[in-house]
Amino acid sequence: MIPSFKSTTQARGALAEDRALAHLQRHGLQPVVRNYRCKGGEIDLVMRAPDGTLVFIEVRQRSASAFGGAAASVTPAKQRRVVLAALHYLSTLAQQPPCRFDVVALAPGRLEWLQHAFDLDTAGEAG
Repeated sequence: MIPSFKSTTQARGALAEDRALAHLQRHGLQPVVRNYRCKGGEIDLVMRAPDGTLVFIEVRQRSASAFGGAAASVTPAKQRRVVLAALHYLSTLAQQPPCRFDVVALAPGRLEWLQHAFDLDTAGEAG
């Protein structure tokens, strides 16, 4: 059934986010918000680095590396949606901290943390 497929997909996504969160916490990042949503965008994890930088994290999981794997699945359109949500989130803060955009790519037996994967100026640019 489609509803069970959706809930299974959501459960896999939540497990991937749990793995990413645990990895990032081991590296000193502290969670701020999980699954931040606004009209037109969503951020999987918002975390704070030890230096105070706000880190917006897109978590991607793939069962195989076909078509470039998890990291390659963060398309220019997805980058724009993450940036839109980040700008919305930042607008709710009294002060604007430094920020960056990271990607955590998960594949079977592998986790790759891509820091500074894209930024406000390059988000949405192809190749």
